[in-house]
Amino acid sequence: MITLDDVTLTFPDGAGRITAVDRATLHGRPGMVTGITGPSGSGKSSILALAATLIRPDSGRVLVDGEDTTGLTAEQATRLRREKIGIVFQQSNLLPSLTAREQLQVMGELGGSRRREVRAAVRERVDELLESVGLAGHADKRPAQLSGGQRQRVAIARALVRRPSVLLVDEPTSALDQERGAAIMDLLARLTHAEGTATLLVTHDLVHSPTLDEIVTVVDGRIASGSPVTA
Repeated sequence: MITLDDVTLTFPDGAGRITAVDRATLHGRPGMVTGITGPSGSGKSSILALAATLIRPDSGRVLVDGEDTTGLTAEQATRLRREKIGIVFQQSNLLPSLTAREQLQVMGELGGSRRREVRAAVRERVDELLESVGLAGHADKRPAQLSGGQRQRVAIARALVRRPSVLLVDEPTSALDQERGAAIMDLLARLTHAEGTATLLVTHDLVHSPTLDEIVTVVDGRIASGSPVTA
């Protein structure tokens, strides 16, 4: 679970400061996809960066599985991200020289033990995820050999390799056509429910809202509204 508790974030702006996130409170619950929407510049990406512990709020708390992350050192925050937070960016950010399988293996073994049984467990997890995202037959292909939608599927699988409790997704359909975008959203919903992750997903495209469990709207850095999605 992830909670942003009354968080405020400001940035320098000339002689003063500009407020990017204004006393926002948000809960991401296990097995649920919470969509974060709002106009451009409203603070959606800043909220996601706070949730990822990439930046620290001026005030308020960010809790991951009940742990207050705002007092962590840079090293501790890096370890927490590695162990508990999966991140999917707008662009897939895959390493061009690695195959789909290798992209996941590198993430699975990052900072971990090199014992044979551990590496065997990572390989099993990688194969399971590639099957889950429909890419078992493309495991040995490099990014240049995959379509945009396939690359995004690899990125999603990579973010889930370490079984994170929190999944953060930034505009996953922005570079895809509507059909491929719908497939990615369906995949994210299915994996969230199956893996039990608390997923926060920034999107500007509410055509995909039926795949979300909840939607919150951000306006001028504030959470303006939030509600469950009804079929």
